Amino acid sequence: MFRIKKDRIEYENKSLRLPVDLIEKVQKLADENDLSFNKVVIQCIDYALDHMEDSNKNIK
Repeated sequence: MFRIKKDRIEYENKSLRLPVDLIEKVQKLADENDLSFNKVVIQCIDYALDHMEDSNKNIK
């Protein structure tokens, strides 16, 4: 039987203070790709963590 699966990603709210110019760059990228600001930030953080130097990957 076919069943639709829903992503059950648990989220938690965190407040961040970001420089205005960084917010503008991320928002522009989000707008250009029809994504939310939050989704772009999540993808940027995931990419940064996945591409850290090996000696810094211990935080995962």
